[in-house]
Amino acid sequence: MRTAQRVLVVDDYEPNLDGLRRLLERQGYVVLTASNGHDALEIVAREKPDLVLTDVVMPEISGVDVCAAIKGRPETCLTPVVLISASHERDTRLTGLGAGADDFLNKPVDPDELYTRVRSLIRLKRMTDDLESAESLFLTLGRVIEARDPCTEGHCERLATFASAMGAALELDQVALDSLYRGAMLHDVGKIGIPDRILLKKGKLTRAEYELMKRHTIIGDELCETVRSFDAVRPIVRHHHERRDGRGYPDGLSGDAIPLLASIVSVVDVFDALTTDRPYREALSIQAAFRIMRDDAKAGWCDRMLVETFIDLQQSGLSSKVSDARAKSWLDARECAAPAEG
Repeated sequence: MRTAQRVLVVDDYEPNLDGLRRLLERQGYVVLTASNGHDALEIVAREKPDLVLTDVVMPEISGVDVCAAIKGRPETCLTPVVLISASHERDTRLTGLGAGADDFLNKPVDPDELYTRVRSLIRLKRMTDDLESAESLFLTLGRVIEARDPCTEGHCERLATFASAMGAALELDQVALDSLYRGAMLHDVGKIGIPDRILLKKGKLTRAEYELMKRHTIIGDELCETVRSFDAVRPIVRHHHERRDGRGYPDGLSGDAIPLLASIVSVVDVFDALTTDRPYREALSIQAAFRIMRDDAKAGWCDRMLVETFIDLQQSGLSSKVSDARAKSWLDARECAAPAEG
């Protein structure tokens, strides 16, 4: 059972503040109040309200500035903000929209309109919270899978960094970069369904074991299907073991039928697998990994251009600079068959 939703009301005029508080409390909301922008931002940071209603015109820090500050912080950027103003001027609304405002109310506030807008925005916030919780659960699940095998510690974070660097080098847009990051973090989530006797086996897998291991791509795709916000990462999870010559799995895709983002994760996955210790062999040198990747690309594994792009990034040191900061900000906003197996 969910607790009562909490609304922060901000207004420097006490009668307005008290009036809005009384209206909202009648509807069962827990109401927090602040008479200035400084106090409002402190309360938002400390209490994480479900919604903020703020007057536009206030001394020192205006309601628009309060809104911009809330929307500018990763930990509060999804908090709905409603600006309340006596002004009907177009410029006021444009300024508010530029600051990230979710809605507007005009003075004097109509109670029915207030209730309708508050209910709608809080319902949307709850849906967003549920979505974030599901994503956090899956990302945690990815780390749980890593923890099953000490040889893969840090694997997902490295892949996310490498894949983001490649995406930036290929001039992909921000949506694709975010999908790459999340897809790399979740690419092996389906291994939660693979028994340890297979996942951690030190020797060569039998044919039957290998067929079961390959199912981690399908299992992962089916898991991600339950979270709508993962629609863009599902092709990565499902297809990061496909090959351009059609000999990959699970669907035997070939050539350009393989999603680009999946191919990028495939390249960085193989590099990380080659250059880290695995149960069946010690880590290879970076140069040895490059030679194997180039040979495999020529033999039909993946697009040779992608391999060369990645090698160029590694040799220039750029990929190592892509972001611990990016990883942190993303998590805040809002959060073996063969040697080449990731």
